[in-house]
Amino acid sequence: MTARRAALALALACAGCGVVFWSIVLRTDGGSEASPRLADCEAETEPGRSIARTWNEALLAAIRLDFPAPTVHARNLFHTSAAMWDVWAAYDPVASGVFVDEDQVAADVDAARVEAISFAAYRILVERYLRSPGAEESVTGFDELLADLCFDRSFSSIDGDRPAAFGNRVAATILAAGAGDGANEADDYADPSYEPVNPPLVVAEPGATLIDPDRWQPLELEAMVSQTGIPLTETRQTFIGPHWGRVTPFALDPDPDGLPIDPGPPPRHGTLQFREAVVEVLAHSALLDPTSGETIDIGPAARGNAPIGTYDERGHTENPATGRPYAPNVVAEGDYARVVAEFWADGPASETPPGHWNTLANSVTDAIAGDLRLGGEGPVLDPLEWDVKLYLALNGATHDAAVAAWGAKGHYDYVRPISMIRWMGGHGQSSDPDGAAYDLDGLPLVPGLIEVVSEASSAPGERHQHLSGRVGEVVVRSWRGTPADVETELGGVGWIRAVEWVPYQLPTFVTPSFAGYVSGHSTFSRAAAEVLAAATGSEYFPGGQAEWTVPAGSLEFEAGPDTDLTLTWATYADAADEAGRSRLYGGIHVRADDLRGREMGQEVGRRAWAEAQRYFAGAAGGG
Repeated sequence: MTARRAALALALACAGCGVVFWSIVLRTDGGSEASPRLADCEAETEPGRSIARTWNEALLAAIRLDFPAPTVHARNLFHTSAAMWDVWAAYDPVASGVFVDEDQVAADVDAARVEAISFAAYRILVERYLRSPGAEESVTGFDELLADLCFDRSFSSIDGDRPAAFGNRVAATILAAGAGDGANEADDYADPSYEPVNPPLVVAEPGATLIDPDRWQPLELEAMVSQTGIPLTETRQTFIGPHWGRVTPFALDPDPDGLPIDPGPPPRHGTLQFREAVVEVLAHSALLDPTSGETIDIGPAARGNAPIGTYDERGHTENPATGRPYAPNVVAEGDYARVVAEFWADGPASETPPGHWNTLANSVTDAIAGDLRLGGEGPVLDPLEWDVKLYLALNGATHDAAVAAWGAKGHYDYVRPISMIRWMGGHGQSSDPDGAAYDLDGLPLVPGLIEVVSEASSAPGERHQHLSGRVGEVVVRSWRGTPADVETELGGVGWIRAVEWVPYQLPTFVTPSFAGYVSGHSTFSRAAAEVLAAATGSEYFPGGQAEWTVPAGSLEFEAGPDTDLTLTWATYADAADEAGRSRLYGGIHVRADDLRGREMGQEVGRRAWAEAQRYFAGAAGGG
């Protein structure tokens, strides 16, 4: 590496919080530090946990305190994973690095890897989360973790073969690469060239005005709060990441037009497919009723095992680990619909989808600890080798999923359900040319779901009686919105004006701040599922089943569920498919967003796994 002063001032101040953590510049002259290790210090580590897992958990904690920008967090997860891999590979005679492909030697390779990985991960994470709203807690946590490992953060050299210097050098190289990867990190990942075609939809007012009903429409809210609970100063949405398709990928072929995978166009307004998509979202919203008395079996025998790109869930005949049939898991349908909508929104602890799949991956690792065989065969790997290989493939896949999905979002700039439904409902109904409120751009009539208010239907005691002043308007049977007290009350399902429809979300969020097609959840989830299946050598979760129990009373959008509800999945793909389908219950996406996203995710995951294997085998060179 040529001698140069790395232009990486890795911590200046906590923007907006008035706390200065530290200020340091990485040095190429060796610096004045005598040692990267703290004197008279005994390292505090968790037994059985690799240093890569330790830093991955620290990163997930920082994500939970930051704005929920899945593109940015996927990139941070990938760059941190690549840094840890590049360090590990440097001390291996076969493997090659992604960004830095050096050969290193050490008398104690295990200790050298711990030191170099720690400095590499620390430098990247401090730089990436220094300006986050949770910076004070996150950066302090990084500082404390490094100190707990007995390393001195003031050691700033990037020269020579000392493990800490090598780790600093890996971080400096990756951060420099990130400065030119197309993400526009220097300008807070913005794309100033994007302008929405449609004027904002003021959520508090009925209706939607669309210049182009096939294009995305920003929302105007009275107050905006991120899904992680961070109040925002803006009240009008800005498209997050419309340029992300041009960000340098891991395994995908870069595309100068920002569309590395083209899923083909989504359904256009005026078509049967568009009308069916809207009806399907409304039908899912009508299921958000815990008082309906309807039940559903969500066990693996009844659900899952859908061919890619379909909702044809065939279930599984038996658990391959036990040889016995899967047990039924019968729950209230309204509770299931609400639970999956909230559970998959950003993960159970708001890690965003890329972080959520890291959490799932870590739980899989814990379940098969002691038998960590890559691809399910070959020698048992030590926890560090397993973790660095899994993280490289997994987060290379989620990073590419962001590039691919947001490439499609930026290219097609597709409308969200709230705009679709309000705009069509404002036009009327498109089913009965001789009926009231007929318009070709209106909603199709579906008895019991989408109707026109009449004198008869709004008479006392009838289903539309509370809408008696709305004769001739289109109404939908749907979730009615957030109640005044979300801890004790239900919004419930009932008849509301189509022009006032809202998705199953909090009123300070309503719908994500970017276009709908394709679903990021679907793409992230299927890409991650492909990697986990390949890495473990089985499409099934360990033991043939995974589950997650959502406690009674833990919903955030309204009261419920009344009892604990346990989600169960046989395969990684089943969990991924549920994540995608959840967005229809949440009113966030239509079918095409989900199913095309699943297909893209499958391709992304398989390509990421193949590319990672090339680095494992030393067949690819970094730097």
